[in-house]
Amino acid sequence: MRMQFWRKAVEDIYCDNPPHQPVAIELWKAIKRHNLTKRWLLKIIDEREKNLDDRAYRNIQELETYADNTHSALLFLTLETLGVRDIHADHAASHIGKAQGIVTCLRATPYHSKRQKVFLPMDICMLHGVSQEDFIRANQEKNLRDVIYNIASQAHVHLEHARSFSKNVPVKAFPAFLYTVALEDYLYKIQKVDFNIFHPSLHKKSTLLPLYLYIRSWKKKY
Repeated sequence: MRMQFWRKAVEDIYCDNPPHQPVAIELWKAIKRHNLTKRWLLKIIDEREKNLDDRAYRNIQELETYADNTHSALLFLTLETLGVRDIHADHAASHIGKAQGIVTCLRATPYHSKRQKVFLPMDICMLHGVSQEDFIRANQEKNLRDVIYNIASQAHVHLEHARSFSKNVPVKAFPAFLYTVALEDYLYKIQKVDFNIFHPSLHKKSTLLPLYLYIRSWKKKY
């Protein structure tokens, strides 16, 4: 019902008939102001609806597809609010969104494991002989860390791909991409603890993160 409401709300908004709901009204204002693309909003709704069954991703490609249709779609909308419509920026946003989706999945693993749920790609788990029960029990064997290494490496690859477009990305787009700093920070921390997803240090705030964000912003880098 919730997804049906938002799907109809988006359609009504683009007909200049937003429902009398605070978020929908603000979304309508943003769409009018920035000429936001309806396709990205519907992609987010459709993908979230597919993901409501709370099952593990079958493979890394399925996780990337989810990330592309949600995190990347949000980035495309953010770029449009910044007045950026550029193919190089879109390519970078697609890879950053995929990296964010992968990192979000990793970061949420300890939380979900405590609730008897595991969403990590099954193909990589099977490759290393790791079961969902291993994560639920918070095992710290090498094969479990190998699973995390493989998944984290894919996020790193997407960040590197995104940065390969940086010379051609308009400067106006850079504020939308600054949270690559937070993604990079998490990937560095997980590497530092030898990919132990349950290490306590991964749950601590990074006190230097605001400084890193300021430096990247000042240097116009992401």
